[in-house]
Amino acid sequence: MSEIPVTAESSANDSIARFLFEQSDIRGEVVTLTDSYAEVLANNALPAPLQNLLGEFLAAAALLSSTLKFDGVITLQAQGDGPVPLIMAECNHHKGIRGIVRPPESGEFQLTDDTSLQGILGKGVLAITIDPDKGERYQGIVPLEAPTLAGCLEAYFTQSEQLPTRLWLMADGQRAGGLFLQALPKQLVADEEQNADQWQTVVTLANTVKPDELLYLDHSQKLYLLFNEFSIRLFEPAQLQFDCTCSETRSLHALAQLGRSELQEILTDQGHITIDCQFCNQHYRFEQAHIDALFSGDEPTLH
Repeated sequence: MSEIPVTAESSANDSIARFLFEQSDIRGEVVTLTDSYAEVLANNALPAPLQNLLGEFLAAAALLSSTLKFDGVITLQAQGDGPVPLIMAECNHHKGIRGIVRPPESGEFQLTDDTSLQGILGKGVLAITIDPDKGERYQGIVPLEAPTLAGCLEAYFTQSEQLPTRLWLMADGQRAGGLFLQALPKQLVADEEQNADQWQTVVTLANTVKPDELLYLDHSQKLYLLFNEFSIRLFEPAQLQFDCTCSETRSLHALAQLGRSELQEILTDQGHITIDCQFCNQHYRFEQAHIDALFSGDEPTLH
């Protein structure tokens, strides 16, 4: 048994860190969200089971963002025909996260901690969208067939990357956490059977993780507890924070897609146009002068 080498502080609060099994072809990521998760929940009045599921989506988005090798955003969006029609979370290359849940329209819908993903979202799909600042947008879609978000994401990796991949996601309304493991192409271990045995052993050990361990231990403690029979290198963590990308300018240019005539009808009827950001509850109000400037090509004066 050996300690885990760590290149920097491994505090778990609002951070994500990658790690490698030094004698095995396996990599991983570990994440814990605290204040950033709380800020997202502050903008979403949700019952506890939906708070927990949204936390899992946020942790998953952060874990998947580690695969980005360019500037951009990764978005997880689940849509279905169930009581909750939409859950979405995203993480950008600055490690800014945000997320929303479109709550049930009927207050009669009852949720418990045991309600499955299908019980919440119904029959639908999970879309994983990678949107680089430069280059083409990519989207992968998998059906919501597994009972958990982790299971749906594992199906996505099976279909898209064909590399064995496992995820563990948990949240309790205070903290959200996740563990990501992926088998790498053979480099260190040439023997195929030995390679498969190592992967199965690591997954079996990871399956023993308890909610309190995943959520409340710091990263080095967590990995040592699970994998102390392996030599692991834990790298410097990256800090995460709540980050909403909305702005007056973005909102105004989004309005332009409606066309001038439709916007003019709204202005005539209401005297102004308002846009509310569902992620941060910011309110933007636009007057006639803003719309005139938008379509004249002048830069509107914003406040």
